[in-house]
Amino acid sequence: MIEKFSQFRLKGLVVLAIVIFALPLLISNPFHYSLATQIALIAGAVVGLNLLVGFAGQISLGHAGFFGLGAYFNAIMTSHYGWSAIPALIVGATCVGLIAWAVGRPILRLKGHYLSMATLAVGFIIYIILNNERQITGGPDGMPVPAFDVFGWELSAFGQYSLFGIDISGDLAWYLFAGVVLLAVVWLAQNLVDSPIGRALRSVHGSEVAASVVGVNTAKYKSLVFVVSAVFASVMGALYGHFQGFITPAIASFEFSILLITMIVLGGMGSTIGVIIGAVVLELLPQVLADFQEFEMVLFGLILMLTMIFMPKGLLPTAANFLAKRRSKSAGGDA
Repeated sequence: MIEKFSQFRLKGLVVLAIVIFALPLLISNPFHYSLATQIALIAGAVVGLNLLVGFAGQISLGHAGFFGLGAYFNAIMTSHYGWSAIPALIVGATCVGLIAWAVGRPILRLKGHYLSMATLAVGFIIYIILNNERQITGGPDGMPVPAFDVFGWELSAFGQYSLFGIDISGDLAWYLFAGVVLLAVVWLAQNLVDSPIGRALRSVHGSEVAASVVGVNTAKYKSLVFVVSAVFASVMGALYGHFQGFITPAIASFEFSILLITMIVLGGMGSTIGVIIGAVVLELLPQVLADFQEFEMVLFGLILMLTMIFMPKGLLPTAANFLAKRRSKSAGGDA
């Protein structure tokens, strides 16, 4: 049975669902629920970015800009114009997708360091706009975001809800909602990866010249995955803003873009579940190291450096390779 499950295409999704729904049995603190919800929402954006970085082999150092655009669009439309959250989220994701398509067409012709600099510039432009348009965005002081509402029903961390006859807190309700959204994002990403589009992306990652020779329209697929990853970031950014209740331009900053990329590299580029593990580690590590006070950042950097030296393929691929070698040795010994 274990052998059959290991060959199941969506085994990672099943394991992730079990972890998400089992976690409330282990935690009950509102702070822990809040942290887990933030991780789930950020992990959703990282899964989308992994399609671009891990599968298509294209770098983006400004993806937090799309995350911030989604958050600010929903915040502005729901607080200033009275829109409901769902229409604002859909329109915002569409607008961000169009911006990503318009920007991506020219800059994705670049490669290597030049592409990095171009995406970095896109992120900086978005950050500067959000920071300077004080009348609309609140400037550096940020702006409040109304509670997430669906057809008049509000989801608030301070509310009380009933699920299948069981009373649950607003923190737990937000956690379950974010968990279900993350599962949907992972399911979409894995189906995309296993589709002909995913095979085209991997061929682009391997060699653009070779992919072009066999008939893959590399420009089309690079633009497509850039737009898809930007839409993922926009949706998760909008939900993140509603959950936090207050946003500042920091969510579109260069530092946040680097954090998203680091989560992918740490978890394992090209591994959908691995990048979620990377997001969990990078969000939890500062909490674990908080007791070390002034040495916190030193230890944080040291742990990341040692992890990259001894596990350069990322946490999950390295662990999977280790287990595969152990099984191979055990099978050889039994024979």
